[in-house]
Amino acid sequence: MKVSKQARRDAKQLFTSCKVSGLLDENRVRRAVVAVIARKPRGYAAILSHLHRLVRLDLERRTGRVESAVAAPEGLKSSLTANLTRRYGPGLDISFGTNPELIGGLRVKVGSDVFDGSIRARLDALEETF
Repeated sequence: MKVSKQARRDAKQLFTSCKVSGLLDENRVRRAVVAVIARKPRGYAAILSHLHRLVRLDLERRTGRVESAVAAPEGLKSSLTANLTRRYGPGLDISFGTNPELIGGLRVKVGSDVFDGSIRARLDALEETF
């Protein structure tokens, strides 16, 4: 669906109004969507489509995933959480998991940023050089 410039502007304005202290408020987004559906302004489907895209991108930007070959100790988890929060700001939702394919090291993904310090990544890079 092609979204007009006006629909983009309206969606961005709605998105901005749904933020509280720089963080997206889920209840405000719900109320905004209900209000748009009730009023049905010109191009409301495009407005809602673009608003959905903006909300999805913001959620992805505020979601972090840390993987390690074995379960990370609590000290490492708290240190990583503090460092990632300092770098990306408050409101970051970080989840920790294990991935035995990494062999060792960590892989951290926040939004579209990926920091891969795993042995698997080093072996893959070494394989590429041959």
